[in-house]
Amino acid sequence: QVQLVESGGGLVQAGGSLRLSCAASGSIVGIRGMGWYRQAPQKQREWVASIFSDDSTRYASSVKGRFTVSRDNAENKWYLQMNSLKPEDTAVYYCKPLNFNSWGQGTQVTVSS
Repeated sequence: QVQLVESGGGLVQAGGSLRLSCAASGSIVGIRGMGWYRQAPQKQREWVASIFSDDSTRYASSVKGRFTVSRDNAENKWYLQMNSLKPEDTAVYYCKPLNFNSWGQGTQVTVSS
């Protein structure tokens, strides 16, 4: 199995930036890619972005052009750089391997207007 720890969330003003980190441990050699998800209050969890084993990326239309997903193989970490943040980006953010059903505890991102 894979264990995940997200970090880097916080309170930021609209237009600001944050970089989230996802640290993986356990059966990390089997990870084929990483997805980022978020869940706002009273809403269902939604997909935000993915990075695949060939470093190709995909983004939800709501974040495309503002968010960038990347990885550091040496550190077994994945990142979500979030720029031009909007109040509607407020949510708990999670990472999840594409081929494992493992979730971390999430990290809270709050964007004030």
